[in-house]
Amino acid sequence: MKEYMDFFINKEGEIFNYNYCDFNLDKINPGNNLIILYHRTGEEKYKKAMDQLVAQLKNQKHNPDGGFWHKAIYPHQMWLDGVYMSSPFMARYAHEFKEPAWLDEVVRQITLIEKHTRDPESGLLYHAYDASRGMKWSDDKTGCSPHFWGRAMGWYMMAMVDALDFFPADHSGREKIISILQRTSEALLKVRDRDSGLWYQVLDMGGKEGNYLEASASCMFTYAFAKGANKGYLDEDFLKIAQTSFDAILEEFIIVEDKGLVSIDHGCFAAGLGGLEYRSASYEYYVNERKGRNDSKSVGPFILAARELNR
Repeated sequence: MKEYMDFFINKEGEIFNYNYCDFNLDKINPGNNLIILYHRTGEEKYKKAMDQLVAQLKNQKHNPDGGFWHKAIYPHQMWLDGVYMSSPFMARYAHEFKEPAWLDEVVRQITLIEKHTRDPESGLLYHAYDASRGMKWSDDKTGCSPHFWGRAMGWYMMAMVDALDFFPADHSGREKIISILQRTSEALLKVRDRDSGLWYQVLDMGGKEGNYLEASASCMFTYAFAKGANKGYLDEDFLKIAQTSFDAILEEFIIVEDKGLVSIDHGCFAAGLGGLEYRSASYEYYVNERKGRNDSKSVGPFILAARELNR
């Protein structure tokens, strides 16, 4: 971890290729590593780097109700992705540095995006929400994008189970997050493919031409179900579901080559909304984004799921 982070952090604590003015939530998540390294090594450069991320969050651009913009170039847009990129760090920081106000911010971000993106019929969450209704993909009434992307909901599920690690039992927002985790988990079960025990790239359109069982989302849900059950947030049946889904991941996605190299296949490399190059958020957009082997967003959740299940 130290070797990796030292590639990005110089002796003065400056972060390579980091621009505060971007207000980019994707840059926040590595702050978790900085907290760990600071406590293990005592090197001040990690604290200085971490403080830059905290300063960004204190001034993060946001909608009138407080929802963080995903980036400055995506004005008024909340993405499910961004909840994972920021909330576990804020929760860990609150715990390690005795600043409980950050826990309140975690609760606000998790509850706000569910409020704006949850489909009342299916219980699934749309990928993103545009408070301004300015994007072509945003619904005129709800502001939501039109589809339920697997990995976006995977980020959200992992955000909840990881952030909860740092909430004291008596925090008023803890039960709110657990309730969201429970109802979202139930919604995901309804779109789990019955034959494989896995999840599709576009969650509610299994079997439609072009759609496919996707590795990163399946691993993320498996991890979240396992951890949620192990921690007592979810019913113990979710641990059994996670076990069967992990077996399905091994069968469907894992490839062991002749020399023993293990690879994971059928992971979507990237998908997003908005930006300088317009991305339509259509069904065709999601199923035609590039996919393949060993993308880190599949590898990481696979390892987390394996660890949580002791596999």
